[in-house]
Order: sequence, then structure tokens, then C-alpha cells
Amino acid sequence: MTTQENFYGLNIAPILVEKIDKLGFKIPTPIQRKAIPIGIEGKDIIGIAQTGTGKTLAFCIPMLQRLAQKKGKGLVLVPTRELAGQVNEVFIKFAPALNMKTCVLIGGAPMGPQMANLRRNPRVIIATPGRLLDHMMQKRVRLDDACVVVLDEADRMLDMGFAPQIEQVLKTVPKDRQTMLFSATMPSKIIAMVQTHMHLPVRTEIVPSGTAAENISQEMFVVKRDLKDRLLLKILEQYSGAVLLFTRTKMGAGKVRQFLKKSNHSAAEIHSDRSLRQRTEALDGFKSGRYRILVATDIAARGIDVKGIELVINYDLPEDPENYVHRIGRTGRAGQEGHAISIATPEQGSDVRNIEKLIKTSISLSDHPEIPTEKLSSSGTTSFRRRSGSFQRGGRSGGGGRYPSSARRVRRG
Repeated sequence: MTTQENFYGLNIAPILVEKIDKLGFKIPTPIQRKAIPIGIEGKDIIGIAQTGTGKTLAFCIPMLQRLAQKKGKGLVLVPTRELAGQVNEVFIKFAPALNMKTCVLIGGAPMGPQMANLRRNPRVIIATPGRLLDHMMQKRVRLDDACVVVLDEADRMLDMGFAPQIEQVLKTVPKDRQTMLFSATMPSKIIAMVQTHMHLPVRTEIVPSGTAAENISQEMFVVKRDLKDRLLLKILEQYSGAVLLFTRTKMGAGKVRQFLKKSNHSAAEIHSDRSLRQRTEALDGFKSGRYRILVATDIAARGIDVKGIELVINYDLPEDPENYVHRIGRTGRAGQEGHAISIATPEQGSDVRNIEKLIKTSISLSDHPEIPTEKLSSSGTTSFRRRSGSFQRGGRSGGGGRYPSSARRVRRG
């Protein structure tokens, strides 16, 4: 293996390379290979890459190495509590090697432990914008020495309405800081933020914004609304691994979880109406295998990093087509294969069209021998016709499932 293929040629300090080796990381992902050397040089970065491509390590290593060379703090802003915890899990694997402490500041958690952690003078603060401002207003945390700032999942933070809080935070940090912005998409609001708060950033784009991972096969069933639950049970019979299931609404997540429970499936739910304790219990239970199915709203589309998710099910199509990319990116992590199944209703032709336009790929339509399937409305992407019991259409297929049709009893277009 050459230095171009491993972490040794990326300018990383030997103590961190040693830790990388011990943790079993052998080959850097494309975003890591491009972003780490730039970040270590102290340059501003705009990193555009799909979910599941190792973005956290791509900013963790440069931040820690820079902090080892100079005084000051590192700040990582994230959109959700779950993502804050997962980012911290990466940092605490490396920070102790440099005698650094981290601190997580998230809403919904008790203030006391966070205040205690701040008194330990952490070098890295990982926070959601609202809770960080709470501590700043109480003068428990100062950012006038923040020399490295990361905006992780920046597009998601803006989608969730955090723009005013982010602006307020960035006004308090030194202007000569290093800023690294990582995102899966590059909407106009982020371009405006870049122009205001970054200095000659280097853009590292691994794939075009909105591109779905190639190692994730995709298929879709079109059925009447009252048959969705029946189809869901049939799909679950054909898979044995962990399943992440998305609904559009919090109420819908609760209803689906109750339905699955009555159908003797172990399932938990996670969304913004659940307390931090409930969300942590659900996520930990899903990771440990106590729950086979995690029912989630889009709060989890980029806030969950769980290895070994066999299947993502879009029980409801997302309102925002970009969330489709983030949802299905929860499977097929770190180069592994994954599969995504979407359930659409006949009137959702325009929703399907918008998703396919974004991912620049047509999604295979499938039949199930026991569930009547329908055609998408005329506002869909193309015309559909049935052939040999399957829907057929022109254009490049998004790929069928990874299992033989005979085993899964699903006929593909």
C-alpha cells in the first residue's frame, strides 16, 4: 500500500497516525484524503460530500493537530443532539492522545453536567447553536479564543432555522480563525454564509451536490395509501437485518411504531417530540439490537450514524427531495452495500419526479405478488407500463435489491 493510499501521506502528526492505525482505519475516504492536508495547513475549507463518507474524521484530525500547535479552542456546531454525540465519539478517540478534553453542549440535557465540563477547560466544544448561546449568555463559555471553527451539516442547520444563532456565534469568534464547513449540499444560503464568514476557502467536492451513493440500490412500490401497512409487513418478512424507517411527521412515526409493535416487531421511534432520554434510549437500543426497527422523522436523516443498517424504508416520501439522499445514506455506510425501499402512493408522481431529478437517476419500480400495485399519476417522471408482472420504464435504473427475486418475492422493473 503506497502513502497515497493510506494516512501516512497526509501530513498528519505521528501520534495521530499511530492512533488511526490502532483504531483500524487503513485507507482514507476521498473527503478525508482531500480535506485533511488542507485543514492541517490552516486553510478554510468547504467540504461537499455525501453522508457516510467520513466527514467527521476529515475535520477532527486537522482541528486537533492545529490546536496542538497553538493556543485556543476548537468549536464544532452541529444541527442535532444525536450528531453532537456522534461527533464527540470520534473526537474522544484522538483528543486524549494530545491531552485535550472535549465538551458537548446540547439542548434537552441537564445544565449541571455541562457547566461542570466547561469548568474543566475543554479544548474542543461540540454544540448545537441554541444551547451554546444559552451558555454564552450566562457567561459560562467564551469564544474569543476560538481559533478553529467547524460548521458540520451546515445545510441541515440552515434548514432547521439556525441561521440567526449561527450568525450570532460567528460574530463572537476571532475573524482570523480557521473555518471548515462541511455539508452534503450547497444551497444559496450556504453560499451567502461562505462569502460573509470565510476567507478564500478551498472547495473539496467529492460528488455533485445531491448525488446518491452508488453502493446503495434503490427500488419503489406504488400502492394505495390503505395498503402501505400491509406492504410494509411483507417487506420486513423479506429482510432479517436492522431497518431504519422514515415517516414525514412525528404523529406518523408514533402510529407506525405502534402498528409494528402490535405486529410483533421490536421498534423504537425518534423525533423532536421525544425527550433526550427517550431519543438516547431508542438510538442505543437500535445500535445494540434491542430494537430491530428505528422509526424516525427527518431529524435522523443526517443525525444517525449506525453501522450495519441493512435497509432504509421510506414509508413516506420526504417533503424535501434532498432529504431522500440523506435518508438513504444511512445504509451503505463507509463503502458497504446498502438498499433503500420507498413506498409511494399514486398521486405522488411529482414527488418522485423531483427526487429523480435531484439524484439524476430513475428509481426501479417493483411489484409484490400479494399486494396490488398502482401507476404513478401523470405528473410523474415518465410513463409506466406493466410487463411480465413488473413495471417498466426507460432511463437508467437506480438498481434493484441485493437479494434474488425468488427469495424476496419481488419482481422488478
